[in-house]
Amino acid sequence: MNCAPVRRTQNLPKQNLSLGVDSMISRITGFLAAIAMVATLAVSPAQAQDQQPAASAPAAEAVAAPVETAAAPAAAASAVDNPYSLANIIAHGNIVDQVVLVLLAIMSMGSWYIMVVRYWDTRKLQSEANEVRATFFKKPSLADGVKGLKEESAFRYIASAAIDASEHHEGALTENIDHSSWVTMNVDRAVADVNTKISSGLGFLATVGSTSPFIGLFGTVWGILNALTAIGVAGQASIDKVAGPVGAALIMTAIGLVVAVPAVIGYNWLLNRNKTVMSQVRAFASDLHGVLMGNRAVAKR
Repeated sequence: MNCAPVRRTQNLPKQNLSLGVDSMISRITGFLAAIAMVATLAVSPAQAQDQQPAASAPAAEAVAAPVETAAAPAAAASAVDNPYSLANIIAHGNIVDQVVLVLLAIMSMGSWYIMVVRYWDTRKLQSEANEVRATFFKKPSLADGVKGLKEESAFRYIASAAIDASEHHEGALTENIDHSSWVTMNVDRAVADVNTKISSGLGFLATVGSTSPFIGLFGTVWGILNALTAIGVAGQASIDKVAGPVGAALIMTAIGLVVAVPAVIGYNWLLNRNKTVMSQVRAFASDLHGVLMGNRAVAKR
């Protein structure tokens, strides 16, 4: 009877110990489960972010491909059909635009041809003047001096004309002119012929320089008039409808200036060169006249 209570009192600590161990195990298990859940939540957004660019890259490529494909024909079309280009005016312009362009092209080619040819003539004449000044009047006679000049030389032409006038002063009318005046007149005519030759074309340069800007301006006004008329008929005044025709028309004025500026510069440049060369030609003619008059005075003695 006395032993039963004692046994119950000894089993109580064992039961309390087992209950404490179970409670601790459950707490540890819950803590580990919470850590696993937090780790899972932290990893899941990173994986979602990695998968999103990978999924969006094909979509971006798919969108960019049609854009590039559409941009390529547009660039090709704009390169071929440029409303501001000179080729567009030549291909699609009206008859007035094409006539203005042809006229300006002829003026430009004629101006450059005259400038090149006249530069060559004045350079050649300058070289002949240097040679004549160094050798002609050192010859023993005028005949030897004339033979030493080239056949096509302007100085030979002047010398031959002066010698012929000095040797042939006969005739009922020419006898009324004294010998000196007769020779002077013939020498002046020969010098004028040389001046006319090297000055030919300068009038064309002056004409081109003064008229080509106005011809280009006429093409511009005509083009703008046609553009505004077409816009009024169509009833559309957007910038793409106005900029193309007006820009193409303004090219005419630019072409007129491109033609005029070289012509004006070439005219002034050649005019100064002609003055320099012709001063040496006149000096030669004056010296030649003095030699002829001196020979005649010596012959009279």
